[in-house]
Amino acid sequence: PQSLLQAYAKFSGAPLTVNTINNSWRAPKGDVPVLISEDIVISQPAKILNFLRKQKYNADYELSAKQGADTLAYIALLEEKLLPALLHTFWVEAENYCSVTKPWFASRIPFPLSLYLPGKMSREALNRILLTRGGPPLYSFTEVEAQIYRDAKECLNLLSKRLGTSQFFFGDTPTTLDAFVFGFLAPIYKVCFPRVQLQEHLKQLPNLCRFCDDVLTCYFRLTVSGHSPAGQDTADANLQKLTQLVNKESNLIEKMDDNLRKSPQHPPRKLTTLKLAAGGEESSPLNRLSP
Repeated sequence: PQSLLQAYAKFSGAPLTVNTINNSWRAPKGDVPVLISEDIVISQPAKILNFLRKQKYNADYELSAKQGADTLAYIALLEEKLLPALLHTFWVEAENYCSVTKPWFASRIPFPLSLYLPGKMSREALNRILLTRGGPPLYSFTEVEAQIYRDAKECLNLLSKRLGTSQFFFGDTPTTLDAFVFGFLAPIYKVCFPRVQLQEHLKQLPNLCRFCDDVLTCYFRLTVSGHSPAGQDTADANLQKLTQLVNKESNLIEKMDDNLRKSPQHPPRKLTTLKLAAGGEESSPLNRLSP
């Protein structure tokens, strides 16, 4: 949901500031993402999108009624056909979960909750898959797994056919549907998994890969190689601060040199020479008093 909301904010021009937190229960509603606007607190992606539209940040104002209906249909398709496979890839597939998802989330959660919460989220994802897709005639979990990946690949094929050679799904301007598709595809496309069944199929659809790359490059300033703009912006900001500091210090040194040149000059004092006793020690009162 976070990447979906960020993409929609970029597309609609909403002035959204992202604050990262380690403890989701510290959020005003106990869950993330949460939108805070003055005294208004809104959770759940659908409600956040509706709020942004009411504030006149609408990415769909140029769409016709038919295109609006198509948007709702494709969003329902994503949630029914692609979301279960996405949950399975991140949270249920054992190798992906143990090597990528669990360490990734646990690193952002304080101990000892880092030992408990990732497992809880994994169980919730499994329960959701079984609740929505585990009915007859699919009686074993192996059959459920096979079916959700068949459905996901079919969904990707339909999205690829709908996009065609266009830059976005409804022409040259991104809309809500583009935000949803990007929010679902970008994690599959960019995260390096050991088990890449869904990722491999996505990479066989070059127009969807190009779509993700275009959004990342144009709206998130993220290169195809995956370098984060936040890191580059931080480096640029640090370099700018360092340059300003160096210039300030240089001006201060020049000012001190000018003051020294203008001050009265005195001849250098002659340094007192230390005299050493025969044993190589300083001839001091303490030495003379020592036995």
